[in-house]
Amino acid sequence: MSMSKRIFYPLLLLCIPLIGMWITDEINWSRLDFIIIGSLLTLLGAGINFVINYTKNSNNKTLYIGILVLIFLLIWAELSVGIFDSPIAGN
Repeated sequence: MSMSKRIFYPLLLLCIPLIGMWITDEINWSRLDFIIIGSLLTLLGAGINFVINYTKNSNNKTLYIGILVLIFLLIWAELSVGIFDSPIAGN
């Protein structure tokens, strides 16, 4: 089975901080920040694509996609502000 192009659609969200960096000095992302969040977004897209392709029941699809998005948001929040105060937290 070939990889679907739609797993890369979430990468379009990277345009928001990129444009924001041009508009204001408040957003200051490094290349590593873009690589990390791009990897997370690609994994999220691949996970959602997997759920859509291999889950028949629409209630289960919604549940699994919701869980994937929740996990993504928790990892993102931890990396950005350190809500759990773990070693991977930002400054």
